[in-house]
Amino acid sequence: MSDQQEREQAREQKRAQERPQERMRERAQGCGVGEGARPERSEPTLSWQGRYFEDFTVGDVYRHPLGRTVTTTDNTWLTLLTQNTAPLHFDAHYAAQTEFGKPLVDSTFTLALVTGQSVTDISQHVMANLGWDKVRLPHPVFEGDTLYSQSEVLLARASKSRPEVGVVTVRTVGFNQRGEVVIVFERTLLVYRRGYGPGFAEVRPVWDERSRKALS
Repeated sequence: MSDQQEREQAREQKRAQERPQERMRERAQGCGVGEGARPERSEPTLSWQGRYFEDFTVGDVYRHPLGRTVTTTDNTWLTLLTQNTAPLHFDAHYAAQTEFGKPLVDSTFTLALVTGQSVTDISQHVMANLGWDKVRLPHPVFEGDTLYSQSEVLLARASKSRPEVGVVTVRTVGFNQRGEVVIVFERTLLVYRRGYGPGFAEVRPVWDERSRKALS
């Protein structure tokens, strides 16, 4: 092998050794990471960001992921915040004299909670809530009950006046730990089409010297 060939071979070996380091530096820069700050960490994966109008299909049923146990504080605070003076919701002595024998949970709290549980699947990209219809309360809710919910898509159509959104109607069912249905309602809303509406924050961490030290 000639001297020139040996030099070329040495340069190629050096380049091969540098390539992985270059890829790591590029990855780090793409993540907003400075020199020496754990560049082997991968690009963050965005978590679930909700459905756009195009993602709704009539007949689909979404089981909402979170349950919620209703507390005495929930019931009392919501009742007082809304100036509801019915003692059935906050006076245990009074409620003990009713056929229920204990305080009932304010039904507007039940409506708010079950609506909130549905947001991650239904209205993460809402433009406007148009209203609730056919709200029914088949079974009572008591303090200590845990509520779950699911929604079925009843309608999904383009808006005639707003090209950036569509009209979606769902029927949402809330039920307790025994499966007893405690609320049923229909809700209609305007949902942004993909590519429209506000964007989520795209701020990335800045790995300055002090931040990098926290990783060691």
